[in-house]
Amino acid sequence: MENEVDITQLIHRGGIFKNVEGNTPQEVYSKLSKMIDLPDGMTADQVYNALCAREQVLSTAVGNGIALPHARAPIMKNEKDQRICVVYLKKPIDMKAPDERNVFVMFVLLTHNSQIHLKILSTLAGLFRSAKFRKALEDQADEATLSALIKELA
Repeated sequence: MENEVDITQLIHRGGIFKNVEGNTPQEVYSKLSKMIDLPDGMTADQVYNALCAREQVLSTAVGNGIALPHARAPIMKNEKDQRICVVYLKKPIDMKAPDERNVFVMFVLLTHNSQIHLKILSTLAGLFRSAKFRKALEDQADEATLSALIKELA
């Protein structure tokens, strides 16, 4: 997998969070930023501010109840610190999605550079087109299930 991005490894590093509470993206980001295991030198406030600043520009909801929150610019200092946090919300929230569905799951991307960020977005977009993958998200699949599906579908 030369020059490929290992989504399963990034999810493993970021973690899966279930029943995260919040009525707005900002409330969810506030709770999540305190839950994430961050590398040395990075604070929960930095993550929170970066996610909120990006959300103010344009909603990160992509449809099908899925959002892809991320910073406007890469915020991880090192490639090894990159991660994707899968966040299942306790109750879906309105994030002004293009299909008007409330968001029930977020893939929070914390990346090191724009090229990797775009590769991740491309891979995830392909996965989100799969009804099987979307159903797994609706069922709040655990890391092992998501990893198996990603290996099968990506």
